[in-house]
Amino acid sequence: MIRSVLRGLAVCGVAFAALAMMSRTGSAPPAVTLPAAQLGDDLAATPGEEVAIFSGGCFWGVQAVFQHMNGVTSAVSGYTGGSLKNPGYEQVSTGTTGHAESVRVTFDPSKVSYADLLRVFFSVATDPTELNYQGPDHGTQYRSVLWYTTPDQQRVAKAYIEQLSKARSYPNPIVTQVQAAKPFYPAEGYHQDYATLHPDDGYIAVNDAPKVVNLKRLFPTLYRDQPVLVGSTQP
Repeated sequence: MIRSVLRGLAVCGVAFAALAMMSRTGSAPPAVTLPAAQLGDDLAATPGEEVAIFSGGCFWGVQAVFQHMNGVTSAVSGYTGGSLKNPGYEQVSTGTTGHAESVRVTFDPSKVSYADLLRVFFSVATDPTELNYQGPDHGTQYRSVLWYTTPDQQRVAKAYIEQLSKARSYPNPIVTQVQAAKPFYPAEGYHQDYATLHPDDGYIAVNDAPKVVNLKRLFPTLYRDQPVLVGSTQP
C-alpha cells in the first residue's frame, strides 16, 4: 500500500521523496462549500454526550479534522463494519475482513450538532463520490459510510445526503452509505493522532494537512486550534 510505503520513507528521514511520490498519486479532496443541513441542525438544550462513527478513506485525516472541531470531546481511529473480532491494521489492509478504516467521534450535542459534523465531513474530510477508495487509497476498507448510533442520526444523515443530491452539490453521485453502527475496534496506538504527530510525513502533508486548513478556512466558528488528542493510551 502506498501509505505504508510512505510511512516507512518518512521514518527513514526522506519525507521529501514521499511528498514527491504523493504529488503524482493523490491529494486531499477539494474543499466544497456545502449548505447547512435543513434537518437536525439545532443544538441540544443541555450538555450531553453522543457518539457517531464515520468512514471516508484513511482514518488519519478524518481523525485530524474532527479533533479540530469545537464540541468534539474524542475522535478515535479504528475499524468497523466487518465480522472479524479485534482486527489489526495488517488484516484490515487486505480488504478481506469487511472492516473500514473509521473514526469514532464523541461530541457534546449542545455545542455542535450531528448535522454540523456531517457538513464538515462532506465538505473537507472526504469525497463522498468515490466508491471504495479515497484519493490514493483503494479498497473496500476505504469506503464511505455514516454509521449511525441513534434513529435521529439515521434520519438526519439520509436527509442531508438527499438534500445534497437534489442540489447537485457534486458533479458525481454521492455513494456514501448510511448504516447502523457495528462493533468498533480502536486502531493500534501508532495510528492515533498520526496527522498531528507526523506533520512532515509526505502523505500527511499532501493528503491530510490541507483538510484541517480547509476546516479553519470554511468553518472558523467550528474550528479550534488545539486538537483533542487520544494520547498514548491505546496499545
